[in-house]
Amino acid sequence: MKRPLITIALLMLGTNAFGQKNKTLSGYYPPAGNWQTRAPSQLGLNEQAIKNTISFAKAHEAKSSRNGELSQHQSFGREPFSEAVGPLTDRGDASGLIVYKGYVVAQWGQPSRVDIVNSVTKSLLSTVVGVAVDRGLIHSTTDTVANYVPFVELYDLKINTNGFDSSQSSIIYPFASEHNRRLTWEVMLRQTSDWEGTLWGKPDWADRPQGDIEQYKARKRNEPGEVYKYNDVRVNALALAATSVWRKPLPQVLKETIMDPIGASSTWRWTGYKTSWIVLDGQPVQSVSGGGHWGGGMFINTFDMARFGLLTLRQGKWNGRQLISEQWIKQALTPTKANTGYGYMNWFLNIDKKLLPSAPASAWVHIGNGTNMIYCDPEHDVVMVVRWIENRDMDGVVKALLEAFKK
Repeated sequence: MKRPLITIALLMLGTNAFGQKNKTLSGYYPPAGNWQTRAPSQLGLNEQAIKNTISFAKAHEAKSSRNGELSQHQSFGREPFSEAVGPLTDRGDASGLIVYKGYVVAQWGQPSRVDIVNSVTKSLLSTVVGVAVDRGLIHSTTDTVANYVPFVELYDLKINTNGFDSSQSSIIYPFASEHNRRLTWEVMLRQTSDWEGTLWGKPDWADRPQGDIEQYKARKRNEPGEVYKYNDVRVNALALAATSVWRKPLPQVLKETIMDPIGASSTWRWTGYKTSWIVLDGQPVQSVSGGGHWGGGMFINTFDMARFGLLTLRQGKWNGRQLISEQWIKQALTPTKANTGYGYMNWFLNIDKKLLPSAPASAWVHIGNGTNMIYCDPEHDVVMVVRWIENRDMDGVVKALLEAFKK
């Protein structure tokens, strides 16, 4: 994978994107079906601070509806084409897990409950792209995606028995326009692509539209890599491209390459839309979504989220196996000029300490609407999953946690 010269230099110096010396963390890895617990005091943590963290998380539970359909409407109902086309479920209680040095030191709520995780799904999507790069299925993130995705055949569950319907094409070319054929895996991963088009019935301009919609639709496309825009249509285009590269469903890829090796449960589900079925090597395959914007995405329990967070904290290594290359992790943690707080999706960075003023600059968070968060802090060797907290209270819960490390 080709990398910017600055990244190559940092790797040679043994430093990361923050200019800090790399810290390789190791220790206990929980086996499948079991996770050892330790009292916080056993590992030198302040017990009362941990209790305060739990109390803070519970007291600042998200105010959005627990009804999945209503919550989705509350978040996106004002957008054009906002109707859900993927599954939505009701959520459970505010929940969480704190993992220190690999051990569970605290849990609350319903950590075994499977709930939608929304855009934390994007971190899992970028990970399966990373594994494709590590294995040479994608030669370089600087390659254009169009060279890997010539066209896509749609799978229509409503079989046409009345002859050819000229108004319906079964073939789409998601990376064929003058703008889209210039897009690289890199800009797609960083949400700086400005990909144009409609996918699964959702036009790119309908996702978080800005200003006058007609003017926005007619605007000149930004140069790839120059402007950051959070956009789930484009994320879904990346998921479709990754499915084409792997030539099998992405949930199967994730299960085989990541979730099974880290001992995740069998209860998680990664779904797409009723409209996102394609034909792949003669078989119907659902192209999954990168979040719950229109329903779907990843549904997962808190323990499995924490296992993924621990994998990223340990630089892609799990119990002696390098599941994701260290180079990919470093690249995922490298910001761009377009957004210094964002690496690969959905790795939110804290380099300028705007996201989490109370946390170290080296920390990162996998974030999804709700808010669902996986806080990863290599300086303190801690992973904290917090589910269903108000977005504005993320720093507060992290601040409470870090009090446990003060002497």
